[in-house]
Amino acid sequence: MPETDVLLIDMQGDVAVLTLNRPDKRNAMSEGMLDALETFFAAPPDGVRAVVLQGSGGHYCSGLDLSEHKMRDAEGTMRHSRNWHGVMDRIQFGGLPVISAMTGAVIGGGLELATATHVRVAEPSAVFQLPEGRRGIFVGGGATVRVGRILGADRMTEMMLTGRTYTADQGLALGLCHYAVEGGGALTKAMELAHGIAQNATLSNYIMIQALARIEDMSKADGLFTESLAAALTQTSPDAVEGLAAFLEKRKPGFR
Repeated sequence: MPETDVLLIDMQGDVAVLTLNRPDKRNAMSEGMLDALETFFAAPPDGVRAVVLQGSGGHYCSGLDLSEHKMRDAEGTMRHSRNWHGVMDRIQFGGLPVISAMTGAVIGGGLELATATHVRVAEPSAVFQLPEGRRGIFVGGGATVRVGRILGADRMTEMMLTGRTYTADQGLALGLCHYAVEGGGALTKAMELAHGIAQNATLSNYIMIQALARIEDMSKADGLFTESLAAALTQTSPDAVEGLAAFLEKRKPGFR
């Protein structure tokens, strides 16, 4: 898959490393960058089993590029927001595990992007913020659902009202990141996790990505039924047979 100027693609075995590449803008999300992400996740290269997402120049993503902002009417604003939702959904539910290696700004739309990924690693330089309230606007890229589910409505309301910034360690405690590592260690840790996840059975990875977030939205009874369906699909697959055989034979499994 050809890379673009704003999204660099580096294949490292079965892991694709995507780099947001607008360092002069702290990797603020342009329409071109959003389109490039959608293009990649709509049709990933053959053989990719996991993705690492990072930013260039010391920042993950500082949010929507306000220099591209233009006044839209209500319908235009809604459609722009819904396009963001579509791309974030494609990242979250496309079927590939995505690990974020976060440094510097993880702000606004950058936090919406990060919380659409499945595993998040932060260096000490990482800062998390939703500054929309200070700009007279409201989030539109999915934060009310993804960030809200992590923080809860009460804490997210305070975060938006005050423009509060959280550090990497605070983000770890709150769930905005899953790992806090030393400076310079985010990509190394993300690659370690990605290569490990890539060794899982692709079907079980896919089911975990598809089922768990949806079960959270379901009633208890619907969630339990969906769990049974997910178990039936995975536990009767060839990979399940291989996994059990590898366990009994005390060896590493060789999944498809």
